[in-house]
Amino acid sequence: MSNRVLLGMLTPSSNTVLEPVTSAMLSGLPEVTAHFGRFTVKEISLRAAALDQFTDAPFLDAARLLADARLNVIGWNGTSAGWLGFAADEKLCTSIEAETGIPACTSMLALNEILETTGRKRFAIVSPYLDEIQDKMVANYNAAGFEVVAERHLNDRGNFSFSEVSEETIERMCLEVAEAKPEAIAIICTNMRGAPVAERMEKALGIPVYDTVSTVVWKALRMTGVDTRRVEGWGSLFRELHG
Repeated sequence: MSNRVLLGMLTPSSNTVLEPVTSAMLSGLPEVTAHFGRFTVKEISLRAAALDQFTDAPFLDAARLLADARLNVIGWNGTSAGWLGFAADEKLCTSIEAETGIPACTSMLALNEILETTGRKRFAIVSPYLDEIQDKMVANYNAAGFEVVAERHLNDRGNFSFSEVSEETIERMCLEVAEAKPEAIAIICTNMRGAPVAERMEKALGIPVYDTVSTVVWKALRMTGVDTRRVEGWGSLFRELHG
């Protein structure tokens, strides 16, 4: 069993999508397993109590417990840096590695790496978030040198309710933003069923669709030397940027 690849995923407590989706994504890689550590996240807003959910302490408490499983990598399977600023995730990765000795990655930093590497900096955002959250994300991306050419969001504070958004709704939102001719579509939320629709929306639209559960899995596999082309049926990301 020495060839096992163990991926840790920091998981919002009210999330019911990322665990089954991540496990399904990895089902064709028998040596790779995902292991989940939860911490409290119940609401996505700019209220002080909601922002306090994303301070370092709960992340690091969960990461220390995950580290007991001797993981190869720890991923933050969440999108908070979208509104808090990308430096928050950079700092978090540094803190996790210092605390546990295990390399770390995040959904949002992986998404940004993908957009940069492919040169697809004119992109559209689909999310379930509140107006105030979406506005922050668009502003952060524009300030970082990207161009958000279209967006759709559901104005929901969630977090549990995000999991009840239908695949049909997500598909409709993708179709709507595609009218602006983006170079890619990013589905930003790890408790929404974006990953299962990515492959068929790519076929329908002819442009890449990057879901934030997929992006952190892609990055974690890359960091552990697993060929991402072995992940089949979950979008062009795993075929185009492989390693």
